Amino acid sequence: MSVVLVDAGGTNIGSVRYALQRLGVDAALTSDADAIRAADKVILPGVGAAGPGMARLRELELVDVIRSLTQPVLGVCLGMQLLCEHSDEGDTTCLGVVPARVSRFDEAPGLCVPHMGWNRLSPVGKHPLLKNVEEGDWAYFVHSYAVPSGDYTLVNSDYGGAFSAVIANGNFHGMQFHPERSASVGAKLLKNFLEL
Repeated sequence: MSVVLVDAGGTNIGSVRYALQRLGVDAALTSDADAIRAADKVILPGVGAAGPGMARLRELELVDVIRSLTQPVLGVCLGMQLLCEHSDEGDTTCLGVVPARVSRFDEAPGLCVPHMGWNRLSPVGKHPLLKNVEEGDWAYFVHSYAVPSGDYTLVNSDYGGAFSAVIANGNFHGMQFHPERSASVGAKLLKNFLEL
């Protein structure tokens, strides 16, 4: 099985690669369109802001490449947000493969933005990506913007209200939290993705 990590400039790429290596997969880091199209699985990692993330994908001429993929694709953290139609962060047009708009958390008493740390997961549907993931499992989040719950939501989390922690639309999947930092639950989810 060939797995590629899209080299879109995210700072979490090394830790995602290491998490995959622990699962027995050596994922190549690439911005080569042909290598991305040929891979069995494609992962779009990302840490940072939506505007620079999309600018990097445009610069590499990968926007249409990613949109056209038919194999399983996983967006992680910012990578998940970039799968959506639009982000309020920098008023950014994103990849548009998931029908959602990304918006900033509302600040409220007791709710710091960014949302940082461990939070519980609440699965809302059946999907092969969720095999052995239980209600109340914990995952590690770092984000100021979130995808609202919708028809594409597989798992919710709650931070002043429900938001999407895991999404799917066709062959496109996303995890808002960092699976590479989410201990056994993160490893399970990555393994499940590799088995799709």
